[in-house]
Amino acid sequence: MPYVLMTDSGSDLPHTYYREHDLTMLSIYFSFGDKTVPDDAGQSMTYADFYRTMREGAMPTTSMVTPEDYTRTFEPVLASGRDILYLAFSSGLSGSCQGACMAAEELAKQYPDRRAVVIDSLCASLGQGLLMDYVVRQVRAGRSLDEVHAWVEENKMRLNHLVTVDDLMHLHRGGRVSRASAMMGTLIGIKPMIYVNHEGKLIVDAKKRGRRHALDRLVDWMGEYADGTEFDAIAISHSDCEADAQYVADQVCERYQVGRVIINYIGTVIGSHTGPGTVALFFLGKTRQRN
Repeated sequence: MPYVLMTDSGSDLPHTYYREHDLTMLSIYFSFGDKTVPDDAGQSMTYADFYRTMREGAMPTTSMVTPEDYTRTFEPVLASGRDILYLAFSSGLSGSCQGACMAAEELAKQYPDRRAVVIDSLCASLGQGLLMDYVVRQVRAGRSLDEVHAWVEENKMRLNHLVTVDDLMHLHRGGRVSRASAMMGTLIGIKPMIYVNHEGKLIVDAKKRGRRHALDRLVDWMGEYADGTEFDAIAISHSDCEADAQYVADQVCERYQVGRVIINYIGTVIGSHTGPGTVALFFLGKTRQRN
């Protein structure tokens, strides 16, 4: 490739995808107590083990990629005479993007003839991953760095994120719902529906009673933001509930013409805050909600 593609582990693509497409992936870190582990697409700790540990009661914390991490990764590439396009995890959910911008600005002084272009994806999980997949395909088709950059900025608000969460208590810990609402909702089987807004933030929308109703709502909700009936690709991520993810995929494919379906785990970045049992649906459609 004429320039180097990079992203971070917030993109939740399968480990094999990064390798097969020559993508540099920077790890965000998570911790259980005093044990800190890189989120390296399930290599240092499998996602199944991660969610099993959460189900056993441990509550993870996450830490962003630092400017120093970015500098160590960017500098050798720029020194070799190549440019960088870096697709960052949403600034609405993490400070990592800001760290990448700081590193790029400092390195521009040292390498004035080279560029490290940082794009705030305003996406998360396989929403970011699906956007990265579109980038990869455009680069393979011979598009320049500037052309790809312009396409992402023009289209990233069309990358819709629709999510249902199984356990309200995880949203309470993240400050999304009150403790009283979380406890009451848990007792009566309420499942929140969440979307990512124009600022790249998670917003709790309507709530459905019962798991199957929530999964069906994801597919119905997609219809409100679908731009036609054909999709080159959709992506579905899940926090250790693959059967539910496959159910959603099957329902979408019955209703629409879909070229490719990408299914993978929700990584530790989002999973730490939404908990096990989360299912998220991503697709390129109409412009997402602002509020």
